[in-house]
Amino acid sequence: MKSRKFSDLGLLVALWLMMFAASSQTMIMSSILPNIQANLGVPAEYLGTLIAVYSIMLAIFALITGPISDVIGRRWILLIGTGTMCLILVLHHFVTDYRSLFIVRGFSGIAAGILSGVAPAYIADHFPAAKRGWANSLVMTAIAVGQIMGIPIGTLLAHRYDFAAPFIFFAAPMSFSFILTWILTSRQPLIQLSLPSLKSVTSQYKTFFITPHTSAAIGAYAMMFLGITFYVIYLIVWIKEMFNPTGNALASLFVVSGIASVIVGPWAGRFSDRIGRKGLIIGSCIGLFFLMSLTTTLITEFWIAYLLFFTIMLLVSARMGPFQTLLSEIVPANQRGSMMSLAIAIGQLTMGICSAASGIIYTKMGYFFSSVIGGIGMLIMGYLVWRFIPENKSQVDPDQMT
Repeated sequence: MKSRKFSDLGLLVALWLMMFAASSQTMIMSSILPNIQANLGVPAEYLGTLIAVYSIMLAIFALITGPISDVIGRRWILLIGTGTMCLILVLHHFVTDYRSLFIVRGFSGIAAGILSGVAPAYIADHFPAAKRGWANSLVMTAIAVGQIMGIPIGTLLAHRYDFAAPFIFFAAPMSFSFILTWILTSRQPLIQLSLPSLKSVTSQYKTFFITPHTSAAIGAYAMMFLGITFYVIYLIVWIKEMFNPTGNALASLFVVSGIASVIVGPWAGRFSDRIGRKGLIIGSCIGLFFLMSLTTTLITEFWIAYLLFFTIMLLVSARMGPFQTLLSEIVPANQRGSMMSLAIAIGQLTMGICSAASGIIYTKMGYFFSSVIGGIGMLIMGYLVWRFIPENKSQVDPDQMT
């Protein structure tokens, strides 16, 4: 019994460290683009391509890696992904110009694609249904901690040394994730794995798109990214134009929202294990629809943004872990990797398209329309979950009984 608990703890710590490093090295890019421009002399019009190549490579390799994880197991994918990402993060130190950074960021996207979906899929393999929401939400707090601590630390390192310093810093927790996975998760959970061919993989992805509950899950994931992208990208730009706050004040907004996520995430996951996932997801989506759509009306003074950011992150955190868990439970164990990776790939592609579209909407129509589109995306997500995605009511997963 103690051995099982120790193994569970080791897996969660490994996944948490992986999520912290992977999310932080992604989020830090927007903060250090000025440093990259100054250090490497990259033209401003080329900076966006560094983010685009990452997203594109992530989406491509997520589609490839998902079915592979259903063959060799999630443990080996986690080892390959964390090892590769650790190496790529260190390689940022050897970047000398735009071209080499473009290549390295592309390889970072490949490593992220390998890791995409591995956390919720592995948790679904390893934990019984009654603990999956809690485990997923606990691991997802790593993103919030990265927002609270990882990004400020990384930004300071970039200003004190150079743009590569944050990536080398994030290689440390990624290497610890690799070591913990190697030592503490000594075997793949006992699930039925399958050996797909290219034809069967293509057929499986096609089946996901034409089957109502899986296509709705993919659509809900896309709507989530659509809503986040339209709402977030120009939110800070709008706040700066309206209230002209200091840089420290803007940074503190994200710290406040990150704290909300750390507090609520694990509680929401455990609560979803008791009452079900869908209620929390749908309630969160409805709340986000109203708050996001009314942002320009509600924020009449800068201090109100703290309250709004905190409340929005409470709702996001209440939805995040349960939604990841719900997606991992709607297909058999030997399809989880493919399902999660396909959803993430579609989400990344949606983000890329909406990033370009949001600039046009903001400049031509204003942030009010951007926020309303973001809110509508959340509402559509909630509808898809309510109408088409079934709830796993069983507390005993048949996959765990083999």
